[in-house]
Amino acid sequence: MEYKRKNVWLNIDQAKKDELESLSTDYMDFMNKSKTERLAVKEIVRRAEEAGFRNIDEALDEGKLEAGDKVYAINRQKAVALFVIGSEDFEAGMNIVGSHLDSPRLDLKPIPLYESKNIAYLKTHYYGGIKKYHWINIPLALHGVVYNKDGEKIEVSIGEATDEPVFFISELLVHLSKDLNQKKAAEVIEGEQLNIMVGSIPLEDEKDNPVKKNILQILNDKYKIEEEDFLTAEFEVVPADKARLVGLDSSMIMAYGHDDKVCAYTSLRAILESENPRKTLVGLFVDKEEIGSVGATGMSSQFFENTVVELMNLAGGVNLVSFKRAMKNSKVLSADVTLAEDPNFLEATEENNTAKLGHGVCLTKYTGARGKGGSNDADAEFLQEVRLAFDKGEAIWQTGELGRIDQGGGGTIAYILAEYGMQVVDCGTPVISMHAPLELVSKADVYETYRAYKSFYENI
Repeated sequence: MEYKRKNVWLNIDQAKKDELESLSTDYMDFMNKSKTERLAVKEIVRRAEEAGFRNIDEALDEGKLEAGDKVYAINRQKAVALFVIGSEDFEAGMNIVGSHLDSPRLDLKPIPLYESKNIAYLKTHYYGGIKKYHWINIPLALHGVVYNKDGEKIEVSIGEATDEPVFFISELLVHLSKDLNQKKAAEVIEGEQLNIMVGSIPLEDEKDNPVKKNILQILNDKYKIEEEDFLTAEFEVVPADKARLVGLDSSMIMAYGHDDKVCAYTSLRAILESENPRKTLVGLFVDKEEIGSVGATGMSSQFFENTVVELMNLAGGVNLVSFKRAMKNSKVLSADVTLAEDPNFLEATEENNTAKLGHGVCLTKYTGARGKGGSNDADAEFLQEVRLAFDKGEAIWQTGELGRIDQGGGGTIAYILAEYGMQVVDCGTPVISMHAPLELVSKADVYETYRAYKSFYENI
């Protein structure tokens, strides 16, 4: 009668272990190709089209939509929604798994390039909640989109290939850190110090900012862009490291952006394998969660509602009542990571109610902070329904919360979807070192997250 978590490795057979290893390899490949939200959307769409999904524009041109059809809709190259149309009317509700594609990073400022003491730098503004000192002394890559004066769209990627240079943020050497060592961790590196080094060779015969001018020359030669083009560009700085296996047993994966691309990948795999469902299935991949789900590409935008209205109209007509019913009757897994218990920092967690590494996907009844502030807080009826679906699909799962009471907290997109009256619960992969440049997950938990999402699609 006593509840005990299941260790995944001890509760799956060899066939599942082989499937786990194959999925883990594919996941690492996905991570290496999807470091920014734009890159993630490209990879999701590529995989979706290979699986038979087509752009919603094609369906709109045809003017019809039928059960079994698979379509996707892109929102400004930073968010995307996949739909597998069910045999039941939309009014019966949809089964939705919603994740986010953005991760903490550094963004270039509009006027980023400057020179100081014969070194050229790019100024950044940090994005999302991350300890600023994490960004120093690691190899960094630059990804972005920029338009030149001719209106040509230029995509930039520097630092990912082994034969490309990377970028760097310096730190004061320990020999001279007497005063620095007295600062609080949050103050060791200030936001305005997060400037990436991009060059040190001066342009010949130039006296004023010769290194900066050499960098501009390189950019112009390679990409046909000028300094003014930065004003309207979009550049993101991310760790240059590739996903790697961790441990002598290779049981874990280290990578940038597990939060939340691990849930994006696993829900993508689940919906790509779905055929002819009873209810319409949705894989929702949004942007801006790390800064409050705001903006035109965040969950708070009307992209999802607008797309559902278009699909309902194609499927046989839509009005306000039918749309409201479709949204109210939908059921959602807010697919976002949670923390895994870290034996090095047990003081931050509570033993019974913290997810354990290698013990499966984590169902989180509530998130929030200080009295559940900002939390969705799922009800018992929906939790029981999800529990039965997971058990029917033989997914190994556990429960957990985000740390000790009053220690901190966090949230997901759950509360936004719940505003429509949907039944929503948080469900995702446990992570160690969340919001660090490199995070850690168990291959077993990645596998069970996929199996849980697939069970949700098939059994709710």
